[in-house]
Amino acid sequence: MDRRFETLRVEDRDDGLLLLTLDRPEVANAMNTQMGRDLLALFDEVNAVPAQQRCIVLTGAGERAFCAGGDLKERNGMTDEAWQDQHLLFERMVRAFAGCPVPVIGAVNGAAYAGGCELALLCDFIYAVDTARFALTEVTLGIMPGAGGTQNLPRAVGERRAKEIILTGRPFTAAEAYEWGMVNRLCMPGRVVGEALETGRQIADNAPIAVRQAKHAIHFGLQTDLASAMMFEIEAYNRMVPTADRREGVAAFIEKRKPRFTGR
Repeated sequence: MDRRFETLRVEDRDDGLLLLTLDRPEVANAMNTQMGRDLLALFDEVNAVPAQQRCIVLTGAGERAFCAGGDLKERNGMTDEAWQDQHLLFERMVRAFAGCPVPVIGAVNGAAYAGGCELALLCDFIYAVDTARFALTEVTLGIMPGAGGTQNLPRAVGERRAKEIILTGRPFTAAEAYEWGMVNRLCMPGRVVGEALETGRQIADNAPIAVRQAKHAIHFGLQTDLASAMMFEIEAYNRMVPTADRREGVAAFIEKRKPRFTGR
């Protein structure tokens, strides 16, 4: 992917691995209207041709913040109509992000507040620097999470914990997020992006159709009853039986070599 964006940096790390950076460090990578447009355009592009990418690592520019949430300076003085128009753009971006068939790893390098915390929660899993802090502060501003926070946080930490976090607006530490199951790994300062990229490379080296189908089965299976989810899993599994990658994987195992997956 070689597109340039005003508020994002997209770096191709070869063989389908992308490093995506929220790039407004002067305002703690706060999400303005243009960042909403840029993220929507990027995920629409990935979703339209998912075979071109194998894994995405999402982080923030600088060492201070992953994303401070919505840009309140831009929102100050907005009419109700303008606010809702902007939020509709963010809603479209969230749907595109949530629907991405390619795995997305969050590399949270600093504060992830409000909409920034919601962006992290949209990732398939999260690595965080051990000094990071999280919060969903919307109720302290007279609004509520509106980018998936009331849905994704309970699925990560449980209903009762999520209610406490959202209804108080209190910040919590990376260590707490790890203890509660929201964060997969705590990293030393300066290591979070590197460790996320290492894991991203492992994912990108696996059979891409298999990875996408497994992600799909996990995500949608958890939203239905077990019997239906098991049927969904088999439908996803059967998609891979006639692929060249399935044959290559078995051949490589027998021949004791690394497989060369092509996504076919």
